[in-house]
Amino acid sequence: MFDLSAWEVRELKSHPITEEELAQMYQFTKSYEALFSRRSTQIKARDIDVKSLEEKDFKALILDHYSFLKRPVFLTEKEIFVGNDKNNIENLEKFFSVK
Repeated sequence: MFDLSAWEVRELKSHPITEEELAQMYQFTKSYEALFSRRSTQIKARDIDVKSLEEKDFKALILDHYSFLKRPVFLTEKEIFVGNDKNNIENLEKFFSVK
């Protein structure tokens, strides 16, 4: 779909994101909730009530387990693309077509 040859592709299970990397993503989104995957199997496994979570909780969970980070994440110097919803994929297609 996209030419990722110039990108660093990272397997989060064996190389989890750091607090510094998450802070960098937060600078773009201004929300840890925007980076949080509501599809993580860990939500049910840990019996988490997502509606009761606050920003600090989203941050802690993302740092605790890789599956809480919404994926894919494309991080450039100027913007971030998070998740696979239709709007994000369209924006990614525009980004890659400009290259």
